Amino acid sequence: MSSSTPAMALLLDVDGPIANPETRKVSAEIIASLRSIAVTGWPVIFNTGRSDSFIREQIMAPLLTTGLPANVTFHAICEKGSTWFSFTSDGEGPLSIDHELKMPQKLSDSVRQLVQNKYGSHMFFDETKRAMISVEQRIDVSNVDYRAEQETFDAEVLQLMRQYGYGVSRLDHHEAGSDDAVDYRIDPNIIATDIESVRVGKDLGACRAVELLAQDGILPQEWRTVGDSRTDYAMADWLHRNGHPVTHVDVRPAEGIPAKAYRILTAGELINDDAGAAYLRRWSAMAAGEAESDDAVV
Repeated sequence: MSSSTPAMALLLDVDGPIANPETRKVSAEIIASLRSIAVTGWPVIFNTGRSDSFIREQIMAPLLTTGLPANVTFHAICEKGSTWFSFTSDGEGPLSIDHELKMPQKLSDSVRQLVQNKYGSHMFFDETKRAMISVEQRIDVSNVDYRAEQETFDAEVLQLMRQYGYGVSRLDHHEAGSDDAVDYRIDPNIIATDIESVRVGKDLGACRAVELLAQDGILPQEWRTVGDSRTDYAMADWLHRNGHPVTHVDVRPAEGIPAKAYRILTAGELINDDAGAAYLRRWSAMAAGEAESDDAVV
């Protein structure tokens, strides 16, 4: 097996940096930048809480319509490391699922019923998830109204899980981490609540990303991780802790930028997929030799 050391690899959260948090869609400009970067030989890996179905529909399908060269491979790590697959110009490869991370079926059924009976006017149960449980804001509901309802929903789910006898915690809105005394956690974000194993996370996704590239003999010289929440820092934390040079881009820094041992970038007044698009444009230029640095994009 031949080896390669590309100058950069991108590890990208999807909601926020790539997909617009209101429409859940990916712009044509971002698709074009992703293609351009991958064609130069820089690895592009998605590290998301989204399902494989979402990645296929919103990212893989539009990328395939651009006509990918035969030597380009994208990797998608979904459900925070629970599932993963790769795709090329020939389409998607086999889907891997870590069944040990799957949530109990009776809990999934109960949460689905709770949403249908009480919260369906503000949120929906994501039927595409294979391991975790996700309940997401309806796009016809304002985020302000959803967030108020989400607080009540999260509290009710926490009580339900405790009634079942599960060890469960609610992950703080601002910090990544887990409690060794519990098996599951409730992880709310700005458009959804995830109910998941404490073993999943963006750090697990980063580990899988490195493993996937290593299978092809690829060891990037540097990494860029991109996210829109404090929990997304976990992927840069893992890479840094394991000796991989990394810079993290925060596309929604209003939650506060933590002190880290690695470099952190923001896009000025730009946030979410506007910030993501700006950095992808810069990385596309860097990969093509048309720009030297991503120290600033605005």
